[in-house]
Amino acid sequence: MSSPNGFGDARLPSDRLEENVRYIGNLFAGDDTLQVRTLSSPSDPAARFVLVYIDGMVNNKLLNEDVIRPLLQHRFKKGESLTAAVAQSVTLADSAECTDQVEKIVQGIVYGDTVLFAEGCADAVVMNTKGWKMRSITEPESERVLRGPREGFNESLLTNLTMLHRKLRTPDLKMRYMTFGRRTRTKACVCYLNSVVNRGALEELQRRLKKINIDGVLDTNYLVEEIRDSPYSAVKTVGVTERPDVVAGKLLEGRVALFLDGTPDVLTVPHLFVEHFQSDEDYYLNFMFASIGRFLRILAFTLSTSTPAIYIAMVNFHQEMLPTPLLISISSARRGVPFPTALEITFMLIVFEMLRESGARMPGIMGQTLSIVGALVVGQAAVDAKLVSAPIIIIVALTGITGLMVPRLKGYVILHRFALLFFSCVLGLYGYLLGELALLAGLFGMSSFGVPIMADTYAHTAQDYKDLYYRVPWKDMILRPQFLSRNKVRQTGGGRAK
Repeated sequence: MSSPNGFGDARLPSDRLEENVRYIGNLFAGDDTLQVRTLSSPSDPAARFVLVYIDGMVNNKLLNEDVIRPLLQHRFKKGESLTAAVAQSVTLADSAECTDQVEKIVQGIVYGDTVLFAEGCADAVVMNTKGWKMRSITEPESERVLRGPREGFNESLLTNLTMLHRKLRTPDLKMRYMTFGRRTRTKACVCYLNSVVNRGALEELQRRLKKINIDGVLDTNYLVEEIRDSPYSAVKTVGVTERPDVVAGKLLEGRVALFLDGTPDVLTVPHLFVEHFQSDEDYYLNFMFASIGRFLRILAFTLSTSTPAIYIAMVNFHQEMLPTPLLISISSARRGVPFPTALEITFMLIVFEMLRESGARMPGIMGQTLSIVGALVVGQAAVDAKLVSAPIIIIVALTGITGLMVPRLKGYVILHRFALLFFSCVLGLYGYLLGELALLAGLFGMSSFGVPIMADTYAHTAQDYKDLYYRVPWKDMILRPQFLSRNKVRQTGGGRAK
């Protein structure tokens, strides 16, 4: 990666203390949070030091106890390198590195380290004294479960990596640091299990990450838009989760995870379409209940995308396929409504999405109340005012409720629903079928880092199906899915298609 601020291979200008400190001070000119403290050794007044750090980024107790106190108590020998002595036998910090590279010194200062400069030394000591406040470990709001672990990632990269290490206690777990953003210099980490990882996906991910050239990276979506397949598709080709157990399960299958400092979201690749219907809780419940839940989510996806289109097709084009009493009931309900059925259902779907979005943005209970009351009031008022018919309210309610069962596909469900609705308005059931074929053709033509996202629909062995649309007992899941991992490694209840 290129240098963020043009430092390149720049070194400290000299071995004079004042000149080096002045050089670093000029780089941070205008930053009042930069703290500079000068110290002298009581045993040797010629041994002078300067500590440079950012106020609020360091742990003051660590700074005082592990750096300043040992520095003032140590007796330095004449002729020895002061920075080498501090790094090797003085400081109690858990990490201390001597360097003369301006890049490392600057990055250490802005990341919460304390940098020590010494008289007569052309290098500096970067010591770990990080101490900023972080959000505590809590259960992710968007991935709550009734059973299973309650912990989720937070915004600290090191904390998140530690949580993953607790799940996968093996030296086979590899972690490779990277940095993104010319100015933000955001740290990231690529994680995988060396013996089971899909090598093609790993190499492709690393190739795409190395090509990223951006000013700043503040969230994982910055990277997703740079590395994903089919960038203009509504279908996700990169998985996102905040749960350590989910990341561990995916790594056990041969996938790759990407952590980013400053965000709890972790990216996983390759990502299959069927993962949208699999819940984190499926692996903590009985396999029969988990399989029923998956079937219901697939059914909910089908109903949410197809119900409005099929209703329009049947009412406008294929009325002979409806039972006569039902057709008479629908016609009676539509008496006095001035708008065509297609316009009715489109209007109500848009209103429902607006209510759902506003409810999600409102805080706490107020948002839920707004969604429920708003839907009831608007729906009843629209029927009483003869703006829409009662069957339309039922269709929209069924469509919206079933859509809530697959929140990971929210964007794709909305686009899929309106696309099928358009085709049905033009050609009826024939248009619906043509629209479904076109959308399925698009899905089958997509891939995620070399793995087709619909690979699960044409798996080669029975083993590959045992954790896709349903889940079998752990004792029957023997091999990892071959379309995810190219290594035929026997598993013992660890890998899973989540």
